[in-house]
Amino acid sequence: MGNRKIWEKLLSADRPGAGKVPGTPERTAFQQDYDRIVFTSAFRRMKDKTQVFPLSKSDYVRTRLTHSLEASCVGRSLGAVVGREIIARHGLRDVESGDFGAIVAAACLAHDIGNPPFGHAGEDAIREWFRNSGLLDSHPFTLAQRADFERYEGNAQGFRILTRLQNPANPGLQLTSAVLATFTKYPRPSHIAAELDGKSGKKFGFFQQDAEAFQRVARSTGLVERIPGAAWRRHPLAFLVEVADDTCYLIVDLEDAARLGFVPYKDAECLLADLAGNAISGRRLERLQDPKERLEYLRAKAIGRLLESAAAVFLENEDAILKGEFDDELLEQSPVAVPLQAILRLAKETIYNARPALEIETAGFEVLGGLLSLFANAVEAGAGQARLTTRETMLLKLLPAQFLGHGGQPDPDPYLRLLQVADFVAGMTDSYAVDMYRKLKGIDMPR
Repeated sequence: MGNRKIWEKLLSADRPGAGKVPGTPERTAFQQDYDRIVFTSAFRRMKDKTQVFPLSKSDYVRTRLTHSLEASCVGRSLGAVVGREIIARHGLRDVESGDFGAIVAAACLAHDIGNPPFGHAGEDAIREWFRNSGLLDSHPFTLAQRADFERYEGNAQGFRILTRLQNPANPGLQLTSAVLATFTKYPRPSHIAAELDGKSGKKFGFFQQDAEAFQRVARSTGLVERIPGAAWRRHPLAFLVEVADDTCYLIVDLEDAARLGFVPYKDAECLLADLAGNAISGRRLERLQDPKERLEYLRAKAIGRLLESAAAVFLENEDAILKGEFDDELLEQSPVAVPLQAILRLAKETIYNARPALEIETAGFEVLGGLLSLFANAVEAGAGQARLTTRETMLLKLLPAQFLGHGGQPDPDPYLRLLQVADFVAGMTDSYAVDMYRKLKGIDMPR
């Protein structure tokens, strides 16, 4: 199959479960996907989910919502630049560079939609609770089902939200296959015995309950199989989502840290200037006296250089990417790798280990572990034959119907009922999780 045919399949506008629903010149299928994500409750909840600094009192600091919007803007530009060259190279018909941009923008918009409260620390908290709860030993789970809990992933939760949990009657948002495949940076399940090499094998992208849904996406877009019927190589445009995400979280996290006083302005300026390189206008920078304005200018120039570098690496390695032979970070293969690593080192040493972040993330283990314990034990009791305690009965009433089985009772399948509890807790905002924990523990009484 020639590259033109491969790209035509990769850009599939087929909607799993709904068939191909054509868009209009004014609003393409991929633009519709973007809009569908914007109007979801899961997207709105990201306004109160941690980016770097949990529960920050500063209005300036990014949340998952603002980070996702910024990543989406970067992804749209990057996708359009790459798309223009791909169309010219292969003579693609009935597609525009804006379609590439719209696919990447939609995937970027949703890329963190499955993250639990308290950021990546929240993922660790959920994994740790399931590993230590004893519940996984009390049921005959398959290795695959057990791995879903022990290696719990926000990326897999995101795919689950898009295809199942949001609007469950549909089910899901019925996004195009192109957007769903681009969204899935780790197209593999949790339980593969041997770790898969390359960037796409680092984590997993779907739970066992959702494996069939991803198989349909993979077939529709023609993803390269890695393990037949089980694991695949990335959709090429997923590499661009990764660039947009990395660009925004590294550069703007540095900006946030400077605003909050964790990194001196001068240090942040030097790092961004090294990254931006020749894109900087010395005279323009000299006119800017306010350190915040200087940082904003350097941030814009640094992002521009990163996009230019990433697009060049992608286009240079297009053939290898389409064959599934390229599985590295685009930015690591570019001239900006060295200055970018300098920012990453500072972030790990200073920003991500800032005391306020560590304090709240540590507390998050207690909050999420406490909520999981209360609700998981309640659904386990409700699924058993023993008589429920008054408290267990109350807890089941507090669990929304969508996280229970048919008839408003705990699902008889232990894998599904525990997964539903994880769905409930992971979907909470930071503030809601803290508030519910304090109320259920009797620390704060409802008013």
